[in-house]
Amino acid sequence: MALPVSPPARVFAELLPVPAPTSLPVRGGGPPPVPSGREVHVSGSAELSAGPDRARVSLRLSSRKGEAGEARSSVARRLEYIAQTARQRGVPEENMTVTEDFSRVEDTYQMEAEVCVIFSDFGKMQSVCNLLIEKLGTSVTVSPPHFYHTPEAADALRRQVCVAAVGNTRRKAQEVCRLFGLSLGKPLLIKEEETKEWGGHAEGHLSNSPDSLTLQKRIQNATAYASCRVFAVFEIKGKENRRNKLL
Repeated sequence: MALPVSPPARVFAELLPVPAPTSLPVRGGGPPPVPSGREVHVSGSAELSAGPDRARVSLRLSSRKGEAGEARSSVARRLEYIAQTARQRGVPEENMTVTEDFSRVEDTYQMEAEVCVIFSDFGKMQSVCNLLIEKLGTSVTVSPPHFYHTPEAADALRRQVCVAAVGNTRRKAQEVCRLFGLSLGKPLLIKEEETKEWGGHAEGHLSNSPDSLTLQKRIQNATAYASCRVFAVFEIKGKENRRNKLL
């Protein structure tokens, strides 16, 4: 969910005078066309942030036995327990990927497996990982979670920051018009001038970062930011004619 950082918006406004009327032929003897009127040119900006919406956790298992079947079955039992635990807590089957490697080491057989689980609910992720560590102990290695944004979440952040910038620009244009006793009309032009994105990288998951980073710190490191600046032209309505209103 994107939360506004609320930096002060920078606004530049320019009131353009009414253009000189031109005589145009009008059929039917009616009045000549009314000029479009004055305009206000405004620039505004917005900045939003969004935390990661996915986390990937890797669990590693291994077994070395004198018999090949014993090495395989030892790892298979733990793999089944991991899958069952994740399913019971609502993790879809398609969010779990298993890779296996079987090799001969001297006079023994070694079976290794890695389970990658993708979570959209970070509370469930903590519950699953804590339970597996409690039940499987040192026979499973749980990596720190890797937080990231899906393409859909990144696109949503870009749209939201653009809409927020347009909203800020319109509100500032209204304030400018009120300053001169005018009312704001319809938009004539809205142009996205600049969009910037930064952050969104899970620095806490890099190899040179300590594993002791807290969960909240890892989420903070993976938070994405975006800013947008727009330029808009609005029509200005004239002052209210109070004399006609009283008649």
